[in-house]
Amino acid sequence: MNEITVQELKEKLDKGEDFQLIDVREDFEYETSNLGGQSIPLGGILIEADKISKDKPVVVMCRSGKRSAAAIMQLEQQGYTNLSNLRGGILAWAAEIDPELSVY
Repeated sequence: MNEITVQELKEKLDKGEDFQLIDVREDFEYETSNLGGQSIPLGGILIEADKISKDKPVVVMCRSGKRSAAAIMQLEQQGYTNLSNLRGGILAWAAEIDPELSVY
């Protein structure tokens, strides 16, 4: 499984790269703090797979990286080959990039 670090994600965001960010946490978690990605909770990832691009890189994130890894495994079984897991999730983002970010 491909993974990227929070530093690599920040570089992509800062450069304005064309990619899709998918957040698979639950709605209440997303409302607490998010990085501006599209919210598709893990439970509905296959139902809403049509919202996930196959034509450009996709970064999948959650709180720590475990749920996003599970989402990627499910999507790869559906033929996706363009997915990367955000290593450490939003907890790593708060620890390394934005200590002001609310985490739970």
